Amino acid sequence: MRTFGVEEELLLVDATTGRPRPLAPEILAQAAGRELAGFALESEMDQEMLEVISPPCATADELRSFVLAGRETADGLARELDARAVALATSPIRGRPHTSVSPRYNAVLERFRGLAAATLECGLHVHVSIADAEEGVAILDRIRAWLPILLALSANSPFRDGADTGYASYRHVVWHQWPTAGPLELLHTPARYEQLVQSLLATGGILDDGQLYFDARLSRHHPTVEIRVADVCLDPEDTITIAVLVRALVDTAAAAWRAGEPAPDIPTPSIRLASWMAARWGVRGDLVDPGTGRAVPAAGAVEALLGHVRAALRANGDAKRAQTGARDILVRGTGAERQRARHELSGSLAGVVLGSDHEG
Repeated sequence: MRTFGVEEELLLVDATTGRPRPLAPEILAQAAGRELAGFALESEMDQEMLEVISPPCATADELRSFVLAGRETADGLARELDARAVALATSPIRGRPHTSVSPRYNAVLERFRGLAAATLECGLHVHVSIADAEEGVAILDRIRAWLPILLALSANSPFRDGADTGYASYRHVVWHQWPTAGPLELLHTPARYEQLVQSLLATGGILDDGQLYFDARLSRHHPTVEIRVADVCLDPEDTITIAVLVRALVDTAAAAWRAGEPAPDIPTPSIRLASWMAARWGVRGDLVDPGTGRAVPAAGAVEALLGHVRAALRANGDAKRAQTGARDILVRGTGAERQRARHELSGSLAGVVLGSDHEG
């Protein structure tokens, strides 16, 4: 059974106003002398964000324990500074991000100016182990059309900078302004993948391969594929649902490759459009069924995904968890819907921010 793990980016906010606060350096200094029970805390480009990283896990229950402990620890450290660490993919309340102090981040800010200065978005990254780059590229080729459905299930960024954007995942819209973000084309071999990487680096437009922000990619530091399409989830149970679906997608893709099945030749612009639809409506509009290329109600697309990976889910012992988790999201709504419901109830964006960490 493949190991898997997650990286969750959390937003650091004032405990009274809900406004973003640049506290990552102080929180990491606090954490330096404490036992973190297997997970890690790291800085991100903005000091208003904190990344919580699980270790590789074999089971969903194991991963869940690290996700819960990581969120609890991050929020506990933030509380000591009259702040909170919340799982929101964008900040509902306007704030000016403060770039983390490092030569690389300074160079990113200088190169990308307003784009880098205005980016304060929190994602969920899922890593799944692979045997080698050949298997990894085969997997990337075969999961690409399914990723918009994962985005829809994770959607958790309807508000940004004081306004309702009308989107379920506005993080997706903002993040895809980066020139190297989005779906990959079909690559077939590790050599083609490396050729793409080198061609992008050769342009001089990006600083290094850390700025390859594809929706899914080969990890630079670990023997994994890294799926980066999702919003950080409001409910930690949704994080686990996304993670087990990702692992099952990877298993299913690897099995198809080993069986000699060709990767579906779906145009990259079609996948980009399917992702936009997922970002716009989440699970309350049509999504694209990768099997037909046609729009279907979101519930139908989710059922298609569950059907596609059912054998892998069963083999991993995740079938009941994935089916229940996905259908729970369809019934109760994504984080985006729950944020909007909290806004309607509280009448304030601070209520959205400071109430969201109690959801789930």
